[in-house]
Amino acid sequence: MQYFIGIVPPDDYKEQISSFRNQWASNRLRDVVEPHITVKAQGGLTEDMRWLENVRLTCSLFQSFKLTLSEPATFGTAVTFLSVETNKIYDLHNRLVESVSPTPDLIKRYLELERYHPHLTLGQTYWEMVDKEIEEMKDAARDALAPFPTFKVNYVRIYKESIPNKYEPFEDIQLAR
Repeated sequence: MQYFIGIVPPDDYKEQISSFRNQWASNRLRDVVEPHITVKAQGGLTEDMRWLENVRLTCSLFQSFKLTLSEPATFGTAVTFLSVETNKIYDLHNRLVESVSPTPDLIKRYLELERYHPHLTLGQTYWEMVDKEIEEMKDAARDALAPFPTFKVNYVRIYKESIPNKYEPFEDIQLAR
């Protein structure tokens, strides 16, 4: 079983994103996980759970912050996503990586620290979409998902892999207020 840590948009916007990405029948991402922004990938978040107390402590010392979702963009022709605007997410990411202490190989594999690029994935070819759909989705998201919200991040959500390639909420951890 694997874990990762994410930020969840407000429920109403999360539902709007889900409805939007479900318009593409080929988009299997809906079967994998709810809409979220990954703030700490799987590296170092092992089944032994020794990392959990460190994550709780790190979060308890990190102030809540505002985050803005913004313009859709792509990673080449493989991924369509909503951009994230706030520098605080980089600080939270770095502190979580530090608290978990994954190996350098895991940091590289999961694109962490200087390779980290916060975003909210809408669709990707890995989950069965094709290149043309990625571009169509990016263009459609400009209208369908605007206005892009700003919201306060008061907690992070740990996700647990329940079966291969299926992640469920595991625990919400509050940030400092």
